[in-house]
Amino acid sequence: MTDKVAIITGGSRGIGRATALAAAARGFRVVVGYANNETAAREVVSVIEASNGKAIAVKCDVGAESDILALFDAADAFGTLGALVNNAGIVGTTMRVADMSAERIARMMAVNVTGSILCAREAVKRMSTRRGGKGGVIVNLSSVAAKLGSPNTYVDYAASKGAIDSFTVGLGHEVAGEGIRVAAIRPGLIDTEIHASGGEPDRAHRLAHMVPMQRVGTADEIANAIVWLMSDEASYVTSAILDVSGGR
Repeated sequence: MTDKVAIITGGSRGIGRATALAAAARGFRVVVGYANNETAAREVVSVIEASNGKAIAVKCDVGAESDILALFDAADAFGTLGALVNNAGIVGTTMRVADMSAERIARMMAVNVTGSILCAREAVKRMSTRRGGKGGVIVNLSSVAAKLGSPNTYVDYAASKGAIDSFTVGLGHEVAGEGIRVAAIRPGLIDTEIHASGGEPDRAHRLAHMVPMQRVGTADEIANAIVWLMSDEASYVTSAILDVSGGR
């Protein structure tokens, strides 16, 4: 058990919600970052508190640096940062590259890439033993789309997750001697609300036949992998990317 703080961006639903609950069950004080759905975020906090855990909800659009700074200020007041889960992300509607606007691509990269890098920057400032910190763990959320490319669907999303893969490896090497481990999870087809955001709420189940295990994954299955990476059981794991995708 620990009294360290874990920041979960995009923690109000889906994988983020499951991770917040799993981290709290392991003793972390949880900061639930949310972009818009305050009701959902506060419900996550209530569930954690009902089990004698500690949590707060903080509004944070990771596409805005000022929101990120406010999120980490709130975490500082809550305890000592021990983990960051860069879970917040967006997906656009199904579209070919030839039809994408510059605005769509810029927003995708601002949230999925720049937001994750800026959150990691703030975490490193607090965790690095070189800066007086006590170490910690950063877990980034990638996607098997980084490997598959998502043609005819959302190549821009896939490209943003490819950037997360590279960032995970590079940052992990950069801070390995400073008490910080960095890893990523590459989920496959997971039954969450993100598919509805892309205009295809049934997408995961429609494509389940393409998964070697012949089923979609659950948010809890991803959360279990994330909290393992956050734990001392993964103490020799850094700059690593773990596929949790049913073999896809």
